[in-house]
Amino acid sequence: MIAAKRPDRASLRAQTKVCATNASRAVAPRMCYKVRTMFKPVRRLYDWVLHWADTKYGVPALSALSFAESSFFPIPPDPLLLALSVGRPEKAFRFAFYTSLFSVLGGILGYAIGMFLMDTLGFRILEFYGAMDNYETIKQLYQEYDAWAVAIAGFTPLPYKVFTIAAGAFDINLLIFVLASIFSRSARFFIEAGLVWKFGPGIKNFIDRYFNL
Repeated sequence: MIAAKRPDRASLRAQTKVCATNASRAVAPRMCYKVRTMFKPVRRLYDWVLHWADTKYGVPALSALSFAESSFFPIPPDPLLLALSVGRPEKAFRFAFYTSLFSVLGGILGYAIGMFLMDTLGFRILEFYGAMDNYETIKQLYQEYDAWAVAIAGFTPLPYKVFTIAAGAFDINLLIFVLASIFSRSARFFIEAGLVWKFGPGIKNFIDRYFNL
């Protein structure tokens, strides 16, 4: 039996755009059903992450999510950070601090995975997320900019976890990696928190688009 070929990320994005219109869903219902089915688990996980904003465990959940996303978890902490900040704008910068701190700590775990467990775990994580192409792109960035390539991670759609795992795999200087991570993650999360604090809930859609959420 021939195994079905897994669609690459480019074709999946194209199919998703096609299925965004009612006319396309009518023309290609089978393809659109497959796309919706493929994203259902991610959507449920996303909703599960956001529900913590309405509980008393919002900050612990944000901290745990920030840590886990830096090495293996698929959902970034930004949506929960924004939800908490919109609900309590006066604490937006406090939420950004926790997000930055635990994101950097989780990045160190990703670094360790890349350095000590690349063959047994690192490549599996990257393959699971279809991130091997990103891995090669980041390899080139590290070759050109060393650990400071991490500073780019906060402002690109490339997953931070790929940067952290790749940093360990390429034996990037740990101290510079941590400093670059602090700069990159803090800049991203404090900008988001600052925009919510300054402009209120209406800025959320702008952040979603600009930061590729």
